Amino acid sequence: MKEYTYTEKKDTRSGFGDGLTELGRNNSDVVALCADLVGSLKMQDFIDENPERFFQVGIAEANMMGIAAGLTIGGKIPFTGTFANFSTGRVYDQIRQSIAYSHKNVKICASHAGLTLGEDGATHQILEDIGLMKMLPGMVVINPCDYNQTKAATIAIADYKGPVYLRFGRPKIPVFTPENQTFEIGKAIHFQEGKDVTIVATGHMVWEALEATKELTSQGISVEVINIHTIKPLDENAILKSVEKTGCIVTAEEHNIYGGLGESVARLLSSNTPTPQEFVGTNDTFGESGTPEQLMVKYRIDKTAIVNAAKKVIRRKKSN
Repeated sequence: MKEYTYTEKKDTRSGFGDGLTELGRNNSDVVALCADLVGSLKMQDFIDENPERFFQVGIAEANMMGIAAGLTIGGKIPFTGTFANFSTGRVYDQIRQSIAYSHKNVKICASHAGLTLGEDGATHQILEDIGLMKMLPGMVVINPCDYNQTKAATIAIADYKGPVYLRFGRPKIPVFTPENQTFEIGKAIHFQEGKDVTIVATGHMVWEALEATKELTSQGISVEVINIHTIKPLDENAILKSVEKTGCIVTAEEHNIYGGLGESVARLLSSNTPTPQEFVGTNDTFGESGTPEQLMVKYRIDKTAIVNAAKKVIRRKKSN
C-alpha cells in the first residue's frame, strides 16, 4: 500500500481564500460577494488587494445570488461566499430561477458544510446541500479533499463557463495532496490500487478512507481508493472500471446518504453493472452540537465506519 502522510493541518476554507486571492491577481473579471462572513470565508486578502471588485451584501443571501447573476451579464465571474446552509437551502429558489435556469456563470462557494461545522449544531450543519445542488440541471458540484485541492479547484472553476457549487469546511484537516496541482473537473483521482473492495470518498472523507485502508491492508484486504472530488459530473468510467475489478464498493461522504454521492453511484451501478454497495454517511438525520471528532464517531462517518462497511460489503459479495 502507498503511504499517505501529512506534515500539517489546514482548513479547506483557507484553500478557497488563497485560491480566490490568486485569481484576483490574475483575472480582472473575477469579483467576490459575501453575506457578512468575510472572516469565516477567508476573503480578506482578496478584498485588500481588490476593494473595487468586492461587494459586501450583508445578511441578505437571496439578494447576493441575484446580484451575482446580474454581474455575469457584464462578463464578470462572481464568486459568492457564505456558509453552505445559507448558500443552498436559504436561497434555493434564487439559485434555481436566476442562476441555474439561465446557466449563469456564478461560482457558489460554500463553507462550514456538514457535521464538522461542529458546535454550532443542527441548524447550521447542512447535510442535504449536495443533493439540492446536483439536482439542478447544468450545475457542477465539487467537494475537494484538503487545502491544496480546494485552492486548485477554486482557481480552476474560474475557467469553467457555467454555474458551479464548491463545497468546503471549517476544521483543520490533514493536507496530503500536492501543492500547485492541476484540478480537472469531473476527473476522479486514484489514490490506491486494490482488488478486494473499492472505496470512493469525497471531501475530507478521502483522508478517513485512506486511514481505513491502512487497517484493512493490515488484515490482508486489498483496497482501491478513489477521490471523487467532483460529484457532478461524476467520473462514471473510473467507478465502473474499478468495480469491474473489485466486485463491490463503499461510498463515503459527510452528507445524508439520501441524495448524496452514494445515491449517484448507486444509480450508475444499477444502470450498468449491479454491484454490492455500502453507504457511509448520515442516515436520514440532522446533526447536533459537539466537536467534529465526536460527531463523526456518533454518526458513523469516521474511518472505523468505513472499515466496517468494507468488511460487510466484501461478505455480501462472497455470498452472492
